[in-house]
Amino acid sequence: QVQLVESGGGLVQAGGSLRLSCVASGRTFSTYAMGWFRRAPGKEREFVAGISWSGVGTASADSVKGRFTISRDNAKNTVYLQMNSLKLEDTAVYYCAASHGGWGPSGKYDYWGQGTQVTVSS
Repeated sequence: QVQLVESGGGLVQAGGSLRLSCVASGRTFSTYAMGWFRRAPGKEREFVAGISWSGVGTASADSVKGRFTISRDNAKNTVYLQMNSLKLEDTAVYYCAASHGGWGPSGKYDYWGQGTQVTVSS
């Protein structure tokens, strides 16, 4: 069992930056691939970025490539999402998730956090 708690969301102007954190409970964090997803109002949940258990492999959605960076610190049981050059369309609730089955959009994400709100204003 893994429990995930996201933080770092907030209100930011377009063009600004935020860093999201997701802290996992338990001693098995380093065995999970991790992903970030988001759900915008009125839209389906979508994959944002993923990272392998070692941190070597990463994946990201085309909409965030070059702007968002996923990373992890296994010693701190934490995965991060650095978000730069934020756009209005990045407004969403952001969720982290843990997977034993890959780190892309089709990974088998078994555990989810409660989410953190990111609002980008003009």
